[in-house]
Amino acid sequence: MRLLGNPVSRTVLSIWGWFMIGVVVIVWVPLTFIVFVATAPFDKGRYRAGWMFRRLCVVHTWLNPLWTFRTSGVEITDPRRPYVVVANHESFADMLLISHLPWEMKWLAKQAWFRYPLVGWLMMMAGDVKIIRGNKESIVTAMRGCRDRLDKNVSVMLFPEGTRTRDGEMGEFKDGAFRLAIEGGHPILPLVVSGTRQAIRSGDWRWNVTNAEVRVLEPIETTGLTKADIGDLRDRVRTLIADELATMKV
Repeated sequence: MRLLGNPVSRTVLSIWGWFMIGVVVIVWVPLTFIVFVATAPFDKGRYRAGWMFRRLCVVHTWLNPLWTFRTSGVEITDPRRPYVVVANHESFADMLLISHLPWEMKWLAKQAWFRYPLVGWLMMMAGDVKIIRGNKESIVTAMRGCRDRLDKNVSVMLFPEGTRTRDGEMGEFKDGAFRLAIEGGHPILPLVVSGTRQAIRSGDWRWNVTNAEVRVLEPIETTGLTKADIGDLRDRVRTLIADELATMKV
């Protein structure tokens, strides 16, 4: 482990890691396209194309000796029950870690991701939802897209903080995910992400030796809740995630 963490090894392995992301993405575009085309007539929610896309993250982690990712917590026995999935946000690596969970969900992601060659194509084939931060019209369209995926029995994944904080502390949660869940009568599925912040530190292209974990908490039903309950639900979920995160860091 010390050998992996020394500056020279870290630089070399980071170059390897970025190179392998590129290789795997290039390989995955035609694979995902084949699944997308083959399943399009009967898979309106693009569940299979999305699941194929997410396997890219698993394969990349196998090829990256700096990172060890694991999943834990509640087992989801019905992957086609649509949840509004929420998680704390630590780094870019959160997406790679959460994609190790064994079911498909559509991601709400900023529009810039969709503009990248190859990666953007994969996200579009997977049926992920784009959003422009601060643009009210885009937010309305994005929420409509999330409702569409939920109506097709596919979960959606949102970071209620919006973006990661610079000081490492968990930020305040916004209402959007909880409004979406209550209005559609969908359960909230909280995830707790721990360890990814040091995987890729802000302002540094190099990666670090990391043991990261995503833990699935018990789903929270929203049946019977109204818009008046959005704030309470938001704060309740944030507290649950914060408390679990504290135990995982001990």
